[in-house]
Amino acid sequence: MPPVEWAWGNYSSAWNRGSFASSFFNSVIITAIKVPIGLLMSAMAAYALAKIKLRFNKLLLLVVVFGTMIPFQVMLAPLFTLVNSFGLIDTYIGVILPYIAFGVPYQVFILHGFFKAIPKELSEAALIDGASHFTIFRRIFLPVCLPVLAALFILDFVSTWNEFAMALVLLQDQGMWTLPLGLMSFQGQFSSDYGQLNAAIVMTVLPATIVYLIFQRYFVSGLTSGAVKG
Repeated sequence: MPPVEWAWGNYSSAWNRGSFASSFFNSVIITAIKVPIGLLMSAMAAYALAKIKLRFNKLLLLVVVFGTMIPFQVMLAPLFTLVNSFGLIDTYIGVILPYIAFGVPYQVFILHGFFKAIPKELSEAALIDGASHFTIFRRIFLPVCLPVLAALFILDFVSTWNEFAMALVLLQDQGMWTLPLGLMSFQGQFSSDYGQLNAAIVMTVLPATIVYLIFQRYFVSGLTSGAVKG
């Protein structure tokens, strides 16, 4: 049932307490960098595997598919050791690079199925006319796959925005925490003030909800196109 009285003060109080504001901006920075870079890399890799004749295409695709089967939780300990050896603990790049590495295989798998369904005569005709593979990808394939990219954008945005376990391992400085980590400490610090806690939860899920509402018309059709074709 709706609240008897809207307590808007809880939102300002939650924003100004518990390092919530810094956690919010950390999540924005990490997500804004990781999602577009990861999608671009995935699209280019999927195009190369689907349309460029490489010697080990099938083997590379098998490696990509295998990458989707590895739960990142089993890699947390060696991942921490690797990131720490490069001195990237408590840095944006130290989180963004692993996020990209674990997100690319699934995206490549979906986009590869979509690109494979596009007639090869289209790219061959462009090659005969003197176009490079990069030009073909940018001017022909990229516009065509926008619905699939929009669907993957939603999935990637939500998963990156809400990711907890990897951030917990790689971000130990509270000033670098993302929103899920910020909520964890927020609940411990204000466990008796459920108004502020609920306000913080609403502000956490609101950006992902807005992104989904903007791109929802591409979501089902985009994933279906990438999954059933090829």
